[in-house]
Amino acid sequence: MIRHARQSNEEAVVSAGVIVSLWLEMRPRQWVKNLAVLAPLLFSQRLGNLASVEEALLAFASFCLISSSIYLVNDICDCEQDRVHPQKCHRPLVVGQLNRNVALCAIGVLALTAVAIGELLNSLFVWVVAGYWVLNLFYALRLKHHVILDVFTVAAGFVLRVVGGAVAIGVEASEWLLICSSLLALFLGFSKRRHELLLLKGTAGAHRRVLGEYDPHFLDMMIGIVTACTVVSYALYTVSAATVERFHTRGLLATSPFVLYGIFRYLYLVYHKDSGGDPANLLLTDRPLLINLILWAVTAIAILYA
Repeated sequence: MIRHARQSNEEAVVSAGVIVSLWLEMRPRQWVKNLAVLAPLLFSQRLGNLASVEEALLAFASFCLISSSIYLVNDICDCEQDRVHPQKCHRPLVVGQLNRNVALCAIGVLALTAVAIGELLNSLFVWVVAGYWVLNLFYALRLKHHVILDVFTVAAGFVLRVVGGAVAIGVEASEWLLICSSLLALFLGFSKRRHELLLLKGTAGAHRRVLGEYDPHFLDMMIGIVTACTVVSYALYTVSAATVERFHTRGLLATSPFVLYGIFRYLYLVYHKDSGGDPANLLLTDRPLLINLILWAVTAIAILYA
């Protein structure tokens, strides 16, 4: 009887360990990226519509689950290469704390649950989620090995988040919103590549073959281009005739300083603090960046809904 109780306790400990390891592999801190799904809710002036808020939150939950399934796919594909990465080498799949078969089952469960949530919204949203999953599957298997195209694929994933948020609540995502979100994603993507290149130094190519195709000077040029494009595009959006006609105000221009500060702060962290490898973690841990985002959101809501 004592032996049976001890065995049950050991099984419970193992099960708890598997759950914890799986949770870590799902990377819930990265779910902050899925806040892009809520952008159409904000700019369609539907924050006061309870039905739209519920639909947007369901879309957010669906993208959180589908993105976690993709993280598991990536970690399975990159398990060997992650062993030479100073941070990724501690992931449960790499160190053997999570069984590969358990991870494969979790991928299916997460993806099917995300689709099931999407079915509660509409069929078009399900297609967007499916497209996001297929795109990232191609990224994990092939596209991440092609220079420049790898970052463009990541940016396309951000755009699909915005499109998914719009489809979920039944509105059209404006061209400006898609342009600004894609440029911001490119900015974050090239900044991440630069951080990885400098962090891994001589072993960059061993961790990811495409990193051997980049160099800091080239990435600095790319970052400079997308930074300028992002700032100018957002400023033009706030004063465009279509925006003024839709919101009956030019007040959105007042949010531009927050966008400028956010980008400049991020550049400071990339170039002077050797950060930028994990945008989601930076947003959650860098207080000035987080406060700036909150102030931007509060200002935008005050202007759009006042």
